Amino acid sequence: MPAALDALVIGLYVQIDDFLGPRHRGVGRPPKLTDAELITLAVAQVLLGMPNDRQFLALARWRLGHLFPRLIDQSGYNRRLRALAPEIGRAITYLAFISPSFCDRLRLLDSTPVPCGQSRETTRRSEFAGYAGYGYCRSHSRWFWGFRLYLICSADGMPIGWELAAANIGERVVAAEMLDRVSVAGHTVIADKNFSGAEFEQLMADHGATFLRPDRKNEPRRHGSLGAVRQWIESTFWTCKGQLGLERHGARTLTGLGARIGLRLLALAAAIWHNHLTGQPPRNLAAYGR
Repeated sequence: MPAALDALVIGLYVQIDDFLGPRHRGVGRPPKLTDAELITLAVAQVLLGMPNDRQFLALARWRLGHLFPRLIDQSGYNRRLRALAPEIGRAITYLAFISPSFCDRLRLLDSTPVPCGQSRETTRRSEFAGYAGYGYCRSHSRWFWGFRLYLICSADGMPIGWELAAANIGERVVAAEMLDRVSVAGHTVIADKNFSGAEFEQLMADHGATFLRPDRKNEPRRHGSLGAVRQWIESTFWTCKGQLGLERHGARTLTGLGARIGLRLLALAAAIWHNHLTGQPPRNLAAYGR
């Protein structure tokens, strides 16, 4: 089993290093870890299920030392990852583009809560104050404070587009913004009933997509419940939350939150991409968590 994680780490590093290209260095000594090495190491941290940076770096010297003989301290590790948030997003897009499922004609759209605090004092003093908001999670029948992660993915869960937005912003508003930068022309897009409305359906049509969603109780039957297909994106979110620790992100800054959520999506994309290469089920992450 350890060889599976090693193979993914090596393959991912080669892809990211070729994609990002050489780093433009300024004056001074070069860093111990290149950007590609640092991002790959952080993906291994997510797959190993260790949100604590200090504990992970201690483990990495034993578990990944043969792949990363030179490591940096915890403060430098965290600081550099925050600065690499744009590169992490670009890496997700690149893996999606080279994945076989990118050419599928089906896209799934949904959102899930990303809580950022449990107490009222946190909502006042946190750096997220003024950016996060209160939202309602229907699947757990509870209110939460934080953000929502919006995801457009292929049928196997490969992230095609994603965005973080305050939990109190309307889902259709955020989805409309995503459609301006994520092409769905020629695709069938399936979403939850929360994305209902003639205006949103027209927006999908204007972007060249065929839009399907479950029927509401108070409207004539059109598409049914779409339960079997809707389960695909629900299972993708469960993978993000359960195996990749989406809600255990531990971020305390906006840049840190973007980087940590991005790393979890990159770990998901890397596992799906690697599983396609090795003939494994797309979201089979069990072999990489040891």
